[in-house]
Amino acid sequence: MVAEQVHLVRHGEVANPGGVLYARLPGFPLSPAGHVMAKAAADELVARGRPVGRIVSSPLERAVESAEPVSEAFGVAVDLDLQLIEAASRLEGGTFRMDLSILRRVDAWRYLVNPVRPSWGEPFAEVAARMMGAVGRIAEETEHGDAVIVSHQLPIWMVHRVVTRRRLFHDPRKRRCALSSITTIEQRDGVWHEVGYWAPSPDLAAGTVDVGAV
Repeated sequence: MVAEQVHLVRHGEVANPGGVLYARLPGFPLSPAGHVMAKAAADELVARGRPVGRIVSSPLERAVESAEPVSEAFGVAVDLDLQLIEAASRLEGGTFRMDLSILRRVDAWRYLVNPVRPSWGEPFAEVAARMMGAVGRIAEETEHGDAVIVSHQLPIWMVHRVVTRRRLFHDPRKRRCALSSITTIEQRDGVWHEVGYWAPSPDLAAGTVDVGAV
């Protein structure tokens, strides 16, 4: 069987008062608001009225916690998959933001020589390849209904770029992948297509902070 649709869910807001670019670092769970956002994403999936037969998460704490309300809603256990992890970054652990403010940080300049690859971390092509491989494998292993994948902003954005036939290089400030958002894709004649995008309401997202993504 192949999953009818795959829903790529980004984790909710992270407890990160120091503004650290956390990447793959441990010890960054969801904030209280992040738990509320994760529950909203689960509620949205339930409201769609579609069966979910598989839930798979990145092993990082913020993703696992975001998968829990989905698991509770559908009565499906969460499997962990290392292929869904956040992209590696040489800026990990610093107080950097992936916007123009990073250009003021002299200590980051040596990592910014090639934004197309990018030189500061795991190449876009590698992130896209491992994510599309994971998506395909998880879809194939789903015995009935849809599959839910809980991951991170850049990995999900790479799936979006692949299935919408766009080049992988992009402006990180313009990613359409909000906290606890859901990007839905499906296969038609063996080809992946994006069929929808949902983000929490502006009221729910108000005041949340999203500074740790790579």
